[in-house]
Parts: sequence; structure tokens; C-alpha cells
Amino acid sequence: MIETAIVTIVSCLLFAYWFRRACLLILVAKSPRDYAKGVAVANQLTFPEVQTALSTDVTADLRGLKDALDRDFRLLSYLLRYAAAAPPCTEAIERRMLRINYWIMTTWCIASWRISPRTSRRAIQEMALVVAHFASVLGESLARLQSLPNGL
Repeated sequence: MIETAIVTIVSCLLFAYWFRRACLLILVAKSPRDYAKGVAVANQLTFPEVQTALSTDVTADLRGLKDALDRDFRLLSYLLRYAAAAPPCTEAIERRMLRINYWIMTTWCIASWRISPRTSRRAIQEMALVVAHFASVLGESLARLQSLPNGL
């Protein structure tokens, strides 16, 4: 009985470690062209400003930054689902993993606001990376659609 519990706990910890590392690897992998800034300008997204505020302003309003990222995340999720001309069922496993990671980081950010603003700031930085990644994926999808003959 104890061995089963230990194996289960260790397996869960190893899975969590793998999941975090896989998400971080997805986020640091760069495509040849970065579409995130263009998508941000075209859709009035605020994640570039959030990233700048996090890197320069130590006293930034973390709740306001998180809310801005949540708005961007919802808008990009909608656009990826409906504007990228791909059925929702074909969503890549990487995007699903990053969605889950975003929700986990949101929960971690909220849980750590009062205890450790520094930890909350790191969670928001990772959330901003996820949003930037989604913006770049959207830009790539739209560029690929535009390069097709007759639009499709």
C-alpha cells in the first residue's frame, strides 16, 4: 500500500516537472519570423506593454497586468479558433498544453499575490510569453493563408 502511494506521488511529481519543462521549451522555441508584434498592433493587444512594464517597473500593478493579459488571451484564443481557418478539433497539442499552463500560471499568480509579489511577477511574465506565442502562431496561420492561391 505504501509503495503504491510513493510510486503514485513520484509519478505525479515527474509528470508535473515534465509538463513545466515541455511548456518552457515550446515558449523559447522561436519561429524564423516573429509575427507577435504585428498581430498585437493589428488587434490592439497589450502584451508588449505588459512585458515592458514587468521588465522596467518594479511597482507595476500586477492585477491590472494580469487582467490585460487575460483579455489578450481570450481574444487570441477566439481568433485562433475561428479566424485561422482551422477546425477546433485540429488544435495542436502544444497549444492545448500552453492553455493549461496559462491557467495554471493564472492560479499560481493569484495565489501568490500577497505572499510573494516576486513569484506572482514571474507567473505573469510566463503568461505574457504564452500570449506572445499565441499571437505569433496566429500571425503564421494568417500569413500561410494569404500565401495560398486565391486565398484558400
